[in-house]
Amino acid sequence: MDNATRKENRNLGDWTEKAISDVKKQVGSGRVLCGLSGGVDSSVAAALVHKAVGGQLECIFVNHGLMRLNEPEQVLASYAGLGLSVHGVDASALFLDGLAGVTDPEKKRKIIGELFIKVFEEEAAKIGSMEWLLQGTIYADVIESGGIKSHHNVGGLPERMKLKLLEPLRELFKDEVREVGHILKVPDAIVNRQPFPGPGLAVRCLGDITKDRLDTLRAADAIFREELIRAELYEKIWQSFCVLLPAKTVGGVNGERAYSEVVALRAVDSTDAMTADWVRLPTELLDTVSKRICSETRGVSRVVLDTTPKPPATIEWE
Repeated sequence: MDNATRKENRNLGDWTEKAISDVKKQVGSGRVLCGLSGGVDSSVAAALVHKAVGGQLECIFVNHGLMRLNEPEQVLASYAGLGLSVHGVDASALFLDGLAGVTDPEKKRKIIGELFIKVFEEEAAKIGSMEWLLQGTIYADVIESGGIKSHHNVGGLPERMKLKLLEPLRELFKDEVREVGHILKVPDAIVNRQPFPGPGLAVRCLGDITKDRLDTLRAADAIFREELIRAELYEKIWQSFCVLLPAKTVGGVNGERAYSEVVALRAVDSTDAMTADWVRLPTELLDTVSKRICSETRGVSRVVLDTTPKPPATIEWE
């Protein structure tokens, strides 16, 4: 059965009720640990499991130091009305130390996945005995992990894990996950949030990951988002972000020669993350974004635009 047929044959209201029932049976009286990222997938997975087992679910939000500007505070605030038990932990120093000197994207994903599990297990021990680890793995993650790249929810897991894995969304496409979120009354601010990778800016900061380079990327990305919002385009685009490249080019900043880094702009439209096309952004907006990033972001003197669809490229660069 092809993907379109699978989606046409699935009534998501019925699917949601069955998924809640299945989770109840699968989990039984066991306690569930969930790592919340603020993204659609983990949030909808948590809402579904909370509907099934209530107080047996304990959520941990890990600030791994790889999020966008001011995002940790915004994410925690967004969960206030969901009724979830959320424990916040700042593990940014641990992740930055673990990623120091690592440039290979697969190694980055493995390190991040393993550190997530380590933090989860340590926090779970503080909370009490846990049996299950809930993850927001969806169908696109499973497909990509099957031959294109390791996904943080699949390939990043250590071979031996103390917690059993619970993945109630793994057969759904991204647009279906959003619809299930609406059915479960997850706030629009979360359901309509642009996709953000579990490894965060680690897969958008190509090459060495340092706090300075992450801060540069955060500043550039904030400018791109601000201008898209100003142009009333941000919520119409599936995914938009900046990538910091592991290359430097000659430029001129404030009348002086500079040898600075390069930022790539990426904006794509999609419905299920299986395929995507690049967004033809207005040239005036691109001009403004480019000028602002070069003038307001330390260490950047060149901005380029990624015009590659998926396939042949993936949406993320790493």
